[in-house]
Amino acid sequence: MSLFKKKEKEKKPFKPYKEIDIEREVKKAEKEESLWVKCKSCQELLYRKEVERNHHVCPKCLYHFTITVENRIDLTFDQGSFVEYYEGVEPIDFLKFKDTKPYKTRLVETKESTKRNDAMVCGSASIGGIDVLAAIFNFNFMGGSLGSVVGEKITRILEEGTRKKVPVILFCSSGGARMQEGIMSLMQMSKVSGAIYNLKSQGVPYITVLTDPTMGGVTASMGMLGDIIIAEPKAMIGFAGARVIKGTIKAELPPGFQRAEYLLEHGMIDMISSRKELKQKLHTILSLIA
Repeated sequence: MSLFKKKEKEKKPFKPYKEIDIEREVKKAEKEESLWVKCKSCQELLYRKEVERNHHVCPKCLYHFTITVENRIDLTFDQGSFVEYYEGVEPIDFLKFKDTKPYKTRLVETKESTKRNDAMVCGSASIGGIDVLAAIFNFNFMGGSLGSVVGEKITRILEEGTRKKVPVILFCSSGGARMQEGIMSLMQMSKVSGAIYNLKSQGVPYITVLTDPTMGGVTASMGMLGDIIIAEPKAMIGFAGARVIKGTIKAELPPGFQRAEYLLEHGMIDMISSRKELKQKLHTILSLIA
């Protein structure tokens, strides 16, 4: 009989599979995914930080990614010069519209995620010391769709430009009219066009910058009415989508159709400017015509 007895290790039940911490794995995947972004033009997988350092431009093919209103303000205007107008104007669900979810619910959710009241930000700023008024579409708010508030804000900034004789610059990034507001959305096209006519009648410059994408009613009205129309490289600009047009005319579309380069070649826009050079080009134009 031995004095000491070896304690047997407690056997753990055999598991034919490896336990996975789902929450941890999801967080890891989200972190890794946030480090990379795929270019919509060349399909290259890019390091997100590199794209951001390059002003949100693909280093491979120079495709210009959609950027936030805050990024646009920082890149285009003199530091600290932008003052926002009409912040309190908010959309109303006057049609009680409902698709996959009520329009009212969609508005609340989008306001919370974007920290904005609608898809348009207006204000005054300066470019190289020259005073301007600006209207900037916010694509993150329901695809920058043209609704009653968007039209109202643009009209107000155009009227302000008419009164003060200050140039107005419109930065477009929109999928078109907001279907949740029906005819009220479509009315903004003529409303804004009328305000643009009044501005031009006073000899005040109106410049538009078309970014990817600029589609539908925005292209068909305010986007293409600029005294000078500038586009970012490879921006999609058009009214109906290419697939709809192809199905309607029953014919193949030419290469590069509805891209900025195609429109420049066919005289639809005045120039293409990279994001890095846009501020300097706007300053040069304003120095000549303002």
